[in-house]
Amino acid sequence: ALPICFLWLPARDQGLSGRSASPFSEHALRSLVKMSSGVVMEDSIMDKFNEMKLKHTKRFMIFKIDGGKIVLEEEGDKEKTYKDFHEKLPKDQPRFAVVDVAWQTEDGRPQEKLVFIAWSPDDCGVKQKMLYASSKDAITKKLTGLHKVLQCNDAADIEEDEIIKQVK
Repeated sequence: ALPICFLWLPARDQGLSGRSASPFSEHALRSLVKMSSGVVMEDSIMDKFNEMKLKHTKRFMIFKIDGGKIVLEEEGDKEKTYKDFHEKLPKDQPRFAVVDVAWQTEDGRPQEKLVFIAWSPDDCGVKQKMLYASSKDAITKKLTGLHKVLQCNDAADIEEDEIIKQVK
């Protein structure tokens, strides 16, 4: 398993200008804190992701956090559709997913892009939401080559038309 860790450098005292003397922006510090969940990713996920990215062998992979690890829960072969992915996604529990989204351009050319989806439905528990939110940056940094990273919180966000609109 790959450990997820971060380096915390506290901000130095503020100078007379009122600006922090820290070498990191506030956004960068928040990103570092978000990776502090302590969750690790199974090694096999990187192999499967790279195969999906380079050989286009899968339509989707769905991950869950189980026992402090990000594990592969479901995967769909290339013949599967976005609808198949949508049906496999639990409606009341958060999940991470990588989907090879397929659509056609206005001039009729087929397109496929890898999209990371952080699914965190509004009606799931706060503890689960926090765990997934604090692990999201770490997993997306490891999965290089993603076209888009999307946060989806309700049924309308996860609809195929909405995802394609975000990807274009």
